[in-house]
Amino acid sequence: MRKWTIPSVLLLLCLLSLLPDQGRKLQANAEANSDELVDPPKVEEKIGAVPNGLSTDSDVAKREAESMSKRRGNAQQFEFQAEVSRLMDIIIHSLYSNKDIFLRELISNASDALDKIRFLSLTDKEILGEGDNTKLEIQIKLDKEKRILSIRDRGIGMTKEDLIKNLGTIAKSGTSAFVEKMQTSGDLNLIGQFGVGFYSVYLVADNVEVISKHNDDKQHVWESKADGSFVVSEDTFNEPLGRGTEIRLHIREEAGEYLEESKLKDLVKRYSEFINFPIYIWSTKEVDVEVPADEEEEESSESTPSEEETEEDAEKNEDEDAEKKPKTKTVKETSQEWELLNDVKAIWLRNPKEVTEEEYAKFYQTLAKDFSEEKPLSWSHFTAEGDVEFKAVLFVPPKAPHDLYESYYNANKSNLKLYVRRVFISDEFDELLPKYLSFLKGLVDSDTLPLNVSREMLQAHSSLKTIKKKLIRKALDMIRKLAEEDPDESNDKAKKDVEKSDDDDEKRGQYTRFWNEFGKSIKLGIIEDAANRNRLAKLLRFESTKSDGKLTSLDQYISRMKSGQKDIFYLTGTSKEQLDNSPFLERLKKKGYEVIFFTDPVDEYLMQYLMDYEDKKFQNVSKEGLKLGKDSKDKELKESYKELTKWWKGALASDNVDDVKLSNRLADTPCVVVTSKFGWSANMEKIMQSQTLSDSAKQAYMRGKRVLEINPRHPIIKELRERVVKNPEDESVKHTAQLIYQTALMESGFVLPDPKDFASRIYSSVKSSLNINPDATVEEEDDTEDPAEAEAETPANEATPEAEAANADSLKDELRYVTRLNNEGRNPSTRLNVYILLLVNRKICH
Repeated sequence: MRKWTIPSVLLLLCLLSLLPDQGRKLQANAEANSDELVDPPKVEEKIGAVPNGLSTDSDVAKREAESMSKRRGNAQQFEFQAEVSRLMDIIIHSLYSNKDIFLRELISNASDALDKIRFLSLTDKEILGEGDNTKLEIQIKLDKEKRILSIRDRGIGMTKEDLIKNLGTIAKSGTSAFVEKMQTSGDLNLIGQFGVGFYSVYLVADNVEVISKHNDDKQHVWESKADGSFVVSEDTFNEPLGRGTEIRLHIREEAGEYLEESKLKDLVKRYSEFINFPIYIWSTKEVDVEVPADEEEEESSESTPSEEETEEDAEKNEDEDAEKKPKTKTVKETSQEWELLNDVKAIWLRNPKEVTEEEYAKFYQTLAKDFSEEKPLSWSHFTAEGDVEFKAVLFVPPKAPHDLYESYYNANKSNLKLYVRRVFISDEFDELLPKYLSFLKGLVDSDTLPLNVSREMLQAHSSLKTIKKKLIRKALDMIRKLAEEDPDESNDKAKKDVEKSDDDDEKRGQYTRFWNEFGKSIKLGIIEDAANRNRLAKLLRFESTKSDGKLTSLDQYISRMKSGQKDIFYLTGTSKEQLDNSPFLERLKKKGYEVIFFTDPVDEYLMQYLMDYEDKKFQNVSKEGLKLGKDSKDKELKESYKELTKWWKGALASDNVDDVKLSNRLADTPCVVVTSKFGWSANMEKIMQSQTLSDSAKQAYMRGKRVLEINPRHPIIKELRERVVKNPEDESVKHTAQLIYQTALMESGFVLPDPKDFASRIYSSVKSSLNINPDATVEEEDDTEDPAEAEAETPANEATPEAEAANADSLKDELRYVTRLNNEGRNPSTRLNVYILLLVNRKICH
């Protein structure tokens, strides 16, 4: 035993001495291999429909929580090239007044990165990689507990140098550099200015992490709290991206609304609906699921059967014998999946010849949020090239909004959306279309406008004027085409019916429908837009004496003008029926002239701006200056009525009548009142008087001078001339002349200044026609009080003030009675009131 003990101890000591050396060798080997790249452990991807999409497990979550502290210790720290105070002032106060646009900026940047990798893949297919890396898409995911919003793309990604250069300086554009580099290779439809757009994230986040992987570099993390510096480090903590960029926003407390799924969906729908690449959001939904019922619930349900179960017990037993089905119950379960947000395609990027009517109608419904069955009346899809390049789609809605003309000059109601490279900018640009075309709906997508500037700065951009000019021209051409395609608008109806008989039913009456809805806008355009006044005038529609109740145009009117007619005749009023019976049209109708009816109040303002059309002057037939050709007897008639016109002008001097002349526009009416050529018409006077804040003193300057035109062939005028020749001072003649003038004033559309005087003259004429004595008076009403009523009103046992006053024998006694009441200190007010009533009854109140 002792023989083996010593060798055993020696062997044990040798083994113990070898152990430290082996440990040191293992440690040395570990240190030697520490510099080699080791792939981080893969995380099991079980997050839904799209693998590798922002997935995390418990280990990854733990590493993310520890990443900041570790990265701060090992990462390189850099200073921003611009101080943070200036940075935040530019971003928050100057560029972005709306925090919502941060998501628009990040999605546009992601689309930019995807555009780059797609372009490069055209020449190098292997650059996309394999598996999920080939899916060019954008993913959005929320973590409400950690207050983190993540946006990920599988774009080109950024190297460490790119992170430092592009995110370390303000308005440093990686995209612009890329476009400059690849300019000669082709047209890259990319968005610029990554730097400024990226920094809008600090409107809603207090800390931002940018994890990016480029094919030519390792995965790195950029991180900053906008405190004047940022750190960049190799990413060994987060899940490998494969390729692309993931931006994590640590949302501020006051910006909690951006952690709501519904809010993010609305922002994507509003700003990024037409991005070229699919945008997914990790959506949480509650669904009804059928699960097996618990045994306890089954037993409880069986122990308490209902009346119906009792009545049909036999049938149930038979069913149970035939087939016993397990009982189930419906419960709500929460499911998560990727939901596509931008399923509407940007049809304006396609060739108009390839887009069907159904696609245009569907796109209009989405754009205008109008899901009725009515299609737009017309649309225009075009591309503008030159100094400013843009694509646009314009629609004419089937109906006008009910508030289209309410607060017309005060409200901003533009229905045109502005996009820059398919990124929504704003729908509040009044500079894109004038107010009179604000009823149009559509969008403009420009490739030349800057993206990352405020609405105020963009409005001042020189390109907007060019865009506006082209949009107006295209919009008016679209409306003109709508009229040309309407068979009812064509002059050559027979030819139109033969050539396009199949389209008649659909297009017939389309322009009339448009005019009834938006005609006032065309009139307002003539008033406001001098440059396009002639184009807009071609779109005018109205009724006339020869239109047979249908709408007609100025071109059609000119085609029907009589030979030698130099002016376009029109008349303004409140209704077609009133104008059709107007005395101003009598001679014109007899001679076969066509007269336009303007019945809209805005027409009065319209004709102040539309002075001529196709070298034809407009002539209001209710104003001076109407020329219908010369009559050989005009001079003789004028001389024979010279005494009457001179006398009548003097008789109407107090009525502000400027002159009395012979008329060339009357046939059956004795006389009318016309106004001066450049003054207000009778209809315009009514319009101005009805204004809420009208000033009658100022209106006096704009009232036209009134001229009484008489019909020398009318028997009343002839008889009046004879009486004036006999006795110019005859009061009855003056009375008749004044009554004729007032009647003409009213028939001509003016408001009588003294209706009472006019009525009294009418009643005097009625008396004369009925052979009633002019001095006959109205029979007075018997005001004698009924004694029975007086006794009923006065109690017998009470002496009222009325009874005491009634007992006074004379005016002197009554006065003495009131004085006595006052001297006695008794209140005489009641008795004094009664006394005044007595005086009135006795007709001595004067």
